[in-house]
Amino acid sequence: MAFPEPKPRGPELPQKRLKTLDCGQGAVRAVRFNVDGNYCLTCGSDKTLKLWNPLRGTLLRTYSGHGYEVLDAAGSYDNSSLCSGGGDKAVVLWDVASGQVVRKFRGHAGKVNTVQFNEEATVILSGSIDSTIRCWDCRSRRPEPVQKLDEAKDGVSSVKVSDHEVLAGSVDGRVRRYDLRMGQLFSDYVGSPITCTCFSRDGQCILVSSLDSTLRLLDKDTGELLGEYTGHKNQEYKLDCCLSERDTHVVSCSEDGKVIFWDLVEGALVLALPVGSGVVQSLAYHPTEPCLLTAMGSSVQCWREETYEAEGGTG
Repeated sequence: MAFPEPKPRGPELPQKRLKTLDCGQGAVRAVRFNVDGNYCLTCGSDKTLKLWNPLRGTLLRTYSGHGYEVLDAAGSYDNSSLCSGGGDKAVVLWDVASGQVVRKFRGHAGKVNTVQFNEEATVILSGSIDSTIRCWDCRSRRPEPVQKLDEAKDGVSSVKVSDHEVLAGSVDGRVRRYDLRMGQLFSDYVGSPITCTCFSRDGQCILVSSLDSTLRLLDKDTGELLGEYTGHKNQEYKLDCCLSERDTHVVSCSEDGKVIFWDLVEGALVLALPVGSGVVQSLAYHPTEPCLLTAMGSSVQCWREETYEAEGGTG
């Protein structure tokens, strides 16, 4: 008789602390993976942006040019450029290799909370406390944005970009999705100020976190509420949330020093990862592997699954 096939192993969660990076840039406001997950960016309250190899714990370059704390950053798909935004109201385009400022875009009337490249890295989208999203042409010498989206009634806390969509979360309690192909705007009312929004990896769903200590999973096309996730604390800070690399788990920072994982389908809280005693300010999830970066205070922690073995033994 044939033996039954072994059940495929369930997804492993990153719960083993592999490295701690002492970033040396004041409070780390945000941590972000690059497109392939080999490098990460840290945004500092000391006005710097730093590029790291997080698994090795090595600092590769420091980028200086902001006039105030850096609040968000992103890398281009080809790893040649970075963009960042900060408390100086500026959006900066950087050359990765030289560390030089290529362009500095000014026009926002308040601090820039969030920045993203489009897929081709020809446009930077920035969301600000001034309630607007501005689109900046990286190749143009014109100082003004090529487009301004000003539907939000309060600060824009989160912007994400797909190949033809812009997803935006605002303190006004609405998540807005701009379909650039159709020229349409879709809006869903959550009610509580939104701190973070993101697409699921399969592009079918939208995850929204808000200041009522609740995450909501919405069907992207219909706006239907597919799931609610509670058990973390988010009442005053702009905290990150995301989905795991295979869309199996919902992941969120928490103001009580933990990162919380929920089963996406069942909604059950499956892991409360203790990071430290402060607020987990930011997180980033690797695009293809169970690897998590967390930011607390002046350091970043790199987490892997329990079975992970670092190359060349434990480092």
